[in-house]
Amino acid sequence: MRRTTLAAQLLRLQLLIVVVVLVAIGGLSLAQSSSTFERDAGRRAQSAAETLAANPVVRQLLPSAQPRIRTGLQSAVESVRAVSGLDYAQLAGVDGVVVLSTVPEQVGSAVGSPAGASWVGLTETPLGRAVEAHVPVLDDSGTLVGTAIVGDRYPSALDRFLQAAPNLIVYLAVASVLGGVGSVLLARRVKRQTLGMEASEILDLVGQREAMLRGLKEGVIALDPHGRVLLMSESAHDLLHIDYGSKGMTVDELGLTDRLRDVLLGTVATADEIVLVGDRVLVLNTVPIVSKGKAVGTVTTFRDRTELTDIEEELGVTKTSSTALREHIHEFDNQLHTISGLVQLHEYDEVVRYVEGLTARREDATSAVTDSVGDVGVAALLIAKIGAAAHRSVSIEIVDGSALGHHGGALSRDLCTVLGNLVDNAVTACDGRVRISLQENDGEITVAVFDDGPGVAASDVERIFEQGWSTRGSASTGHGFGLALVRLACRRRGGDVSVGSELLSGADWTVFRAVMKEQQ
Repeated sequence: MRRTTLAAQLLRLQLLIVVVVLVAIGGLSLAQSSSTFERDAGRRAQSAAETLAANPVVRQLLPSAQPRIRTGLQSAVESVRAVSGLDYAQLAGVDGVVVLSTVPEQVGSAVGSPAGASWVGLTETPLGRAVEAHVPVLDDSGTLVGTAIVGDRYPSALDRFLQAAPNLIVYLAVASVLGGVGSVLLARRVKRQTLGMEASEILDLVGQREAMLRGLKEGVIALDPHGRVLLMSESAHDLLHIDYGSKGMTVDELGLTDRLRDVLLGTVATADEIVLVGDRVLVLNTVPIVSKGKAVGTVTTFRDRTELTDIEEELGVTKTSSTALREHIHEFDNQLHTISGLVQLHEYDEVVRYVEGLTARREDATSAVTDSVGDVGVAALLIAKIGAAAHRSVSIEIVDGSALGHHGGALSRDLCTVLGNLVDNAVTACDGRVRISLQENDGEITVAVFDDGPGVAASDVERIFEQGWSTRGSASTGHGFGLALVRLACRRRGGDVSVGSELLSGADWTVFRAVMKEQQ
């Protein structure tokens, strides 16, 4: 089925409006013509009735006049009717009965107005509705002898319409031509603004867009130049924890963090910006929309990479372990070369002592961790971190009395996230020593990482856990993200993380203390 074009729809609507307006104008014209007719006919009728009442012949002969008996009054009445151009004229006696009329049917009928009173208005006659004027007739002595009546029949609605029809037809023709031309021009302008699409195509496009936005797993937010929301996908509401019905609200009214607000407004121009929203890690890309060289808003797309971040943390542990293994392989090569040389020199007792020394040192390093940490994943991470730090001339120690049982699963991964980032941060900031304390008490796990570095400035204590803050760069360069993840993992587990200072062995150490709960 062929769809009606926008121009045809506008033309039909315009013509309908023209017809409605003309009907309304016609009705007003008929009402106005009725009022004009009553006013003009009433004036002429009153003037003619006064002339008839003042005629000496009428004043003399009317007292003796009888119905249907011809007198000299007939010519006077007919003369007044002919001169005034009205429909009829008549005379009535003092009893109110018409004795003479230019319309024979009216002779003998009763006059409706009070005798002796002048009156002008509408009345019902045998001929139909009419505008009549009644004027009393007085003789020479001033005595009332009758009433002069002159009237004009009220034209019917059809007559009045036929009188106005020529003008209405002209109005209709002119309005139709103007409406048609205006509709075509308006349709062309609308089509230019809608890229040549018809209204039905625009409706289909809007439906497709809504379906697409509902089906997108990634979030989409479009803002106008003033920061007001133009559209927001369902996934965007869910990922940002924003109630539905946010269209038209400004970014400030959405209750977002400063960093997320800056990214949405395009203040942060780098690609793949990582932002923490609640317990989610989001990657955002904001693109400015430019039309005819003028910025008309921004579009931000973002995706949830929380699970990917967890995998990256696990891969980080694996990478650290792999690096440690490569370093150990290199070290083992040197040790094997040493053993091979001792064998070639027939120093067999020295070979035994050398191997026993290596074994004891390796067992001491491993047992220092495994004796305190029962969780395999956390223990593997710490052993790898200790080995990696040793190559940077940094010693990592487990504080006496530390104890952590086996947990596994998501809690083990969160512990690895917390410990891995805190240890990396401490190794980078320290002057050579890092100490780790692990404690469990009534389902609450406390992780404390001490370093002998310069500490954290008092002005930075509140900012150090904000995503994007770092002394080494921004989040887009890979920094300013670890401590934010630590806080995210702790709060997800019903705890939190803090930084301060503490005296250990007479020295002032910087301590990051993270608290988590087992059941969350």
